[in-house]
Amino acid sequence: MHRPHALLPLLLILALLGGCDLRVDVPLLDQIRQEGVLRVLTRNAPTVYFQGRDREMGFEHDLAMLFAQELGVRAEFVVHHNSADVLNGLRNGQGHLAAAGLERTEEGTQAFLYGPVYQNVDLEVVCRRGGVRPENLIELSRANLVVGAGGGYEARLLELRALAPQLDWIALEDLSTEQILQLVEAGKYDCTIASSNIVAINRRYYPELVVKFPLDAGNALAWALPKRAVFLQRELQRWFEKIRANGQFDDVFERYYGYMTLEPEDYDYVDNRSFVQRIESRLPQYERWFKKAGRRYRIPWRLLAAQSYQESHWNPEAKSPTGVRGIMMLTRVTAKALGVSNRLDPKQSIMGGARYLANMRRRLPSEITEPDRTWIALAAYNVGLGHVIDARTLAKRKGLNHNEWPALREVLPLLAQRKYYRTLKRGYARGIEPVLYVRKIRHYRDILEKLDGGGIAPTPPQTVISNSPSAASVDAMRTSMATGQGLQHQQQGSEGGLSGQNGSVSSPMRETSLAVETRAEPQPRMAEKPRPAPRPKKRQSNR
Repeated sequence: MHRPHALLPLLLILALLGGCDLRVDVPLLDQIRQEGVLRVLTRNAPTVYFQGRDREMGFEHDLAMLFAQELGVRAEFVVHHNSADVLNGLRNGQGHLAAAGLERTEEGTQAFLYGPVYQNVDLEVVCRRGGVRPENLIELSRANLVVGAGGGYEARLLELRALAPQLDWIALEDLSTEQILQLVEAGKYDCTIASSNIVAINRRYYPELVVKFPLDAGNALAWALPKRAVFLQRELQRWFEKIRANGQFDDVFERYYGYMTLEPEDYDYVDNRSFVQRIESRLPQYERWFKKAGRRYRIPWRLLAAQSYQESHWNPEAKSPTGVRGIMMLTRVTAKALGVSNRLDPKQSIMGGARYLANMRRRLPSEITEPDRTWIALAAYNVGLGHVIDARTLAKRKGLNHNEWPALREVLPLLAQRKYYRTLKRGYARGIEPVLYVRKIRHYRDILEKLDGGGIAPTPPQTVISNSPSAASVDAMRTSMATGQGLQHQQQGSEGGLSGQNGSVSSPMRETSLAVETRAEPQPRMAEKPRPAPRPKKRQSNR
């Protein structure tokens, strides 16, 4: 027999539940996969993300592209000026993660989750050469110190004020660390503080910067995620373990840091300053020949110019004790084989040197791909192809990948040791020389690209740039780093789409939207002092 009153408890429960909101947030990782987009908050900086001559680049950018490819989605970059804005954007739900050279801090862990630590950096005091010389916090308090407002650097200064209550500084709104370093080099302020990786890269563009002393050591960099992104954090952890094991992380690190030292004491001020000056005083005389040779032999002209500077400092009458001469320092035998009748003629020398480098690149085994092919060809230009072949043999014996430049860079110096060179066909070689040769050329080329028209174009804040991380685009990303023959400049089409010359998308990495928020001019803000003992506030320097 059916008893209606038996259903009353169930109906009552359903009625009560009907008045509740039982919706559960979709896990962020599932949301990313459903939407097909990984939204990455970042900032415009040479260590993070920047617009190169023909595509978006940067250490954090390339890692984020690879992570998006792992998830099977496209990457969309929301670009801010500084770290404080990046974290505010993440807090306000503008993105799924923040990849912007962010330090993992105790304060940050209260608001965010973090991915694995991928780099450790020091916090350094940086001043202008010839200016004030602080050696400790007390002396730094007498300097005209400047930092970005509201970021991690200012937070650290507030902590250090417990040790030096007189510590004072000017906080500038809406300026990146790189822009502040430029102001210090120009003499607008005495000093600033910055992470060692940022300093190492920017000192090459601004040679008057000098590191005075470290404030902290071993600060961890990691990507930040919203608090609810637990599954995304686990996926990120798994992926970082994977790319460290398969070498992809090392490949990206090599791309952006492999040609420089991050140690302040290894910085060559005299060489760097001379190079920057000669970009203006000497390079214009020969630039047209580098460009012509680059077009003819399909070599980026700035790479040829950088190689020439390493060879001769752009001196067409240069001569070495061994008899090599000219702006590309050709031997008499090589010049004759290349059809160069006068090694002191800069046009002939540049064209001959470019042809010789192209020959080296062509003669390498086909399994060597870019950018390693270019770096290995440069090493062969310097030490001879035979010794490079010996180095490949030695690398293979040691279980290294003999088709990659990092492996050859490791074993080339061993060619000077008897226990190694006696087992190789060409014998002894000063193998450290091609290693330093390639490193310096990459160093000079990078500076040329930043200072001579291929620089870090400032990206407006909150610019959204969407890239499709197909396998083709990742390969293009690797290749264009060395060859300069990668993606073409894209122009705004007549209907608002990004298109090539014929109105079609000209590259596998597409910019799909630009949403720009304008900013007011940066205004200085003085650091707030502890209340009980007010002191006169420091005025902004007009120097």
